[in-house]
Amino acid sequence: MTYKTLTAASVAALMLGSTGAFADTWRYAFEEAMDEVQGKFAQKFKEEVEANSDHEIQLFPFGTLGESADTMEQAQSGIVQFVDQSPGFTGALIPEAQVFFVPYLLPQDQDHLVKFFRTSKTIHELFPPLYADQGLELLTMFPEGEVMMTTQEPVTSPADLDEVKFRVMTNPLLVESYNAFGATPTPLPWGEVYGGLQTGIIQGQENPAFFIESTKMYEVTDYITRTGHNNFTTAVMANKDFFDELPEEDKTVIHNAMEAAFDYIVDYQTGLTETSLEKIKEAKPSITITDLTEEQRQPFMDTADSVEEEFLKIGGSQAQAILDQMKADLEAAAQ
Repeated sequence: MTYKTLTAASVAALMLGSTGAFADTWRYAFEEAMDEVQGKFAQKFKEEVEANSDHEIQLFPFGTLGESADTMEQAQSGIVQFVDQSPGFTGALIPEAQVFFVPYLLPQDQDHLVKFFRTSKTIHELFPPLYADQGLELLTMFPEGEVMMTTQEPVTSPADLDEVKFRVMTNPLLVESYNAFGATPTPLPWGEVYGGLQTGIIQGQENPAFFIESTKMYEVTDYITRTGHNNFTTAVMANKDFFDELPEEDKTVIHNAMEAAFDYIVDYQTGLTETSLEKIKEAKPSITITDLTEEQRQPFMDTADSVEEEFLKIGGSQAQAILDQMKADLEAAAQ
């Protein structure tokens, strides 16, 4: 996948489109392509906003405005009004957001997971002030699917990851997680991952199945391993100054559109993982897809406590409160 850096001319072109909270056009950047999960969510949000207001939503998929760090900077500065970005990247700004990378914390059961995202006090009460401190209005978080490893060699235990250079997002806790798994975590911008796997600079990466399929990561790896260690989470945010200046009717339109998009994307993802894996097998019959047994997963699960302890050290001043509330939210959602 390639991307272009946002140039001064590009910024100027964007700024000419609209300025201020009451402009007709709002800009929304996200980390994936239009036909991937974040893109589908963004298109539903756009549809709802435009159907219920006089505003137009201009969408910017991955690569059109640079890498993740670029779009976050643009959101904080107000060049774009909305941004969809994983806590994997915002963890540098909001250390507490790294809690989503404690392995085996989030459930794999879809109903349990969705109920957690709908009802979580952590997401809806504790996180918004932390995002606000960074000039961001947290609008919603949603899951994107079970995270799977793609590697050059089979993985059935942490020993199989020894000396494997594994691409991770620039997130300290994710680095710690793969250290605990026995790999050599290697932070790398997404635009360099396919080439890195092709040339052997790295030997593995993780993502949901739909993303492995759509970005053709299977072309440069031979094994997909379902360890069950996480579910990819993403967050949609608005520039806070922009949002705070909006009239109440526009804020209502935005919140309603977010709820509609959340419902839509939950339905959209039903069966998506298995469908994506089938497409991968059709495209590359030689690929090996392994769903680890509970016994095989146990050594990976045994690392969770050490990663959790690291989160409490590096996860910011509210790390303990965030972790405790998240566990309580997950327990409540399970009932």
